[in-house]
Amino acid sequence: MARKYFGTDGIRGRVGEGPISADFVLRLGNAYGHALIRRGWRNPMVIIGKDTRISNYMFEAALEAGLVAAGVDVQLMGPMPTPAVAHLTRSLRADGGIVISASHNPHYDNGIKFFSAEGEKLDDETELAIEAALEEPFQTVESERLGKAVRTRDAIGRYLEACKNSVPRGFDLSGMRIAMDCANGATYQSGPLVLSELGARVDAIGIEPNGLNINDGVGSTHPQTLVERVRSTGADLGIAFDGDGDRVLFVDGEGRICDGDDLLYVLATDWQDSGRLQGPVVGTLMTNYGLERAFEQRGIPFLRAKVGDRYVHQQLIAHGGVLGGEASGHLLCLDRTSTGDGIVSALQVLEVLGRRGLSLRDALEGLSRVPQKTINVRYEGNNKPTEAASVKQALAQAEAAVAGRGRAFLRPSGTEPVVRVTVEADEATLMQTTLDALANAVRAAV
Repeated sequence: MARKYFGTDGIRGRVGEGPISADFVLRLGNAYGHALIRRGWRNPMVIIGKDTRISNYMFEAALEAGLVAAGVDVQLMGPMPTPAVAHLTRSLRADGGIVISASHNPHYDNGIKFFSAEGEKLDDETELAIEAALEEPFQTVESERLGKAVRTRDAIGRYLEACKNSVPRGFDLSGMRIAMDCANGATYQSGPLVLSELGARVDAIGIEPNGLNINDGVGSTHPQTLVERVRSTGADLGIAFDGDGDRVLFVDGEGRICDGDDLLYVLATDWQDSGRLQGPVVGTLMTNYGLERAFEQRGIPFLRAKVGDRYVHQQLIAHGGVLGGEASGHLLCLDRTSTGDGIVSALQVLEVLGRRGLSLRDALEGLSRVPQKTINVRYEGNNKPTEAASVKQALAQAEAAVAGRGRAFLRPSGTEPVVRVTVEADEATLMQTTLDALANAVRAAV
């Protein structure tokens, strides 16, 4: 069955419109509560965390009311990274977790993400059960069965200890100068704290959230801000998170941005040498061909999943893997945590660099990325340009043109009428001419 409200990462949209409105979120909390009870949970308890958007005051209250009305106890975490909610859902033995966040989007967007009792993204069956419950009238249980809500004490402290426990006991960042950009988002407290407690001298920006400045010119979607900070302060490196803390990018000491593909290479090659790597590394359709080629040369198995960290997670579980991610900075280290965690992933990279005495530049020496570019082609109505015979022929020609040297593919957007045309090749001119020809074919079919 097709999902009506859930996308690849929960429910997301513009504040005040459609499902991202107070009345819908009230019903969503109620539907989720009743779905938990119908699936066998007795006296269920759900934790709620949020990022720093101003609309979260409204949505937190709406979710709380809907859940309590359904007979669910609620623990309110306050502003917390998304992966912290996943961790606390497990450690507090809750029956589910909810994060109110639109990740890297501006403040005027928001979203609702759910975690299972195991701290993992919900499966399709559970999401469909919630959507089915949404079709029913709002239901309030008898007064004696109503849930209760409490503010959890020291939630940040619990999460910090989990982060520090993801690296060896002797791990020490003393003497290291690290610039950090917390995107005025959910890591504004935990990010600087955890690295400082491990001995680093942290120079943090993006730590003054006001409800409206989340991801506004800062964070992993605007890494140039951190690049300038690293260069101006002479930091050893920089670390940038996104608004909800599940993505991470690095900046090396010379100001070079290192994305998720770079960090996957650093981790995978070291874990292969140390014996920690299990199963294949999982990337996505957008993972750079150069990374795939580097893994092939090292004998590291590699698989591609659909774009979205939930699909990376599914492939890792299916094939017994522990490491995967996306170029955007979603990294999954499943032998340390159940979901993508920007802080934990950053610590894994720092542990490799420290143990081996390497700079980021040195650790990336074996990786040669190829030029990659994407063009978005917009269409109208129910048109399906990727199904046109002319487009299929153009795609086959593009694939042949870059065979053995790169990739060409089309990716219809799941949220807007856009076809994403992507080509990568080991030579920039070949990449650009192939991309132009394929994009023109898609435009002609629109």
